[in-house]
Amino acid sequence: MKDPEAAIPVPQGRHEHQSYRIAHRGPVFHFFWPFTRYVITHVAVCISVFFFEVMNRTVVIGRDNVGEDANTLLLPNHQSMIDGFLVGYAVFFPRSLVKPMLLPWLPAAAENFFGNPVMRYLSDNFKCIPVKPGRKDFGVIHRMEACLRTGVMIVFPEGTRTRDGRLLPPRSGIGYVMLRTGAKAIPVCMDGMDGVLPIGQALPNIFRTVLIYYGKPVDLSEFAGLPQSEAAQPAIEKVFAEVRRLKRILERYRRYRRYLLEFRPFWAKFYRN
Repeated sequence: MKDPEAAIPVPQGRHEHQSYRIAHRGPVFHFFWPFTRYVITHVAVCISVFFFEVMNRTVVIGRDNVGEDANTLLLPNHQSMIDGFLVGYAVFFPRSLVKPMLLPWLPAAAENFFGNPVMRYLSDNFKCIPVKPGRKDFGVIHRMEACLRTGVMIVFPEGTRTRDGRLLPPRSGIGYVMLRTGAKAIPVCMDGMDGVLPIGQALPNIFRTVLIYYGKPVDLSEFAGLPQSEAAQPAIEKVFAEVRRLKRILERYRRYRRYLLEFRPFWAKFYRN
């Protein structure tokens, strides 16, 4: 039986226009938005570079697997409130200085990123899409589809942060968006971000080692032609199976790295954890 929602045409022009307009912002904000989002985002990126590269140690693997194509979906595991900064800058900075369209969209929890006027302004300039808790918001899903077709997006399939470092089951919602848009699905795995900023902690830790692995695009052609409502969960499960594989690789890498540090001078052991 054909999926009735798959037959609904997507009004491309209307959605492309809406993807770059924020409903709760007026014309003055949108007039300056290309400039403010460029400046504010790259100031935050420079701070992130200092924090992750100097105050902590970050090892990035597989950066070339991502590319620069629109309709690219980065699908990482979720360990901390600042995961999105790492996933975005580690693959696109400094190219984003001359190609700002590479700055990714990020669906984010409204209660965490839009709770007050200052956070709301910053999140709008970080290209965050507010997601309301507790229910499916089809307006957000449609905007995610529109933004994804014209750019890059980071989505955490688990939907929430892990409390013990273990991967949580992925949710089907992003699988539906992924199939609707035909996006290039990139599995991403992080290891160590839960040690940098654990749940409930306000200030991040320093002298930690963070590992991030960008995998190769996952082939989802086997789900073409299937009802999207039925294929969404198996599709995201296939992507997340690759995330689990990358996590096992990073765990082995971390153990081997700790072994090698036993033979290094004491100052090299600051970033051991």
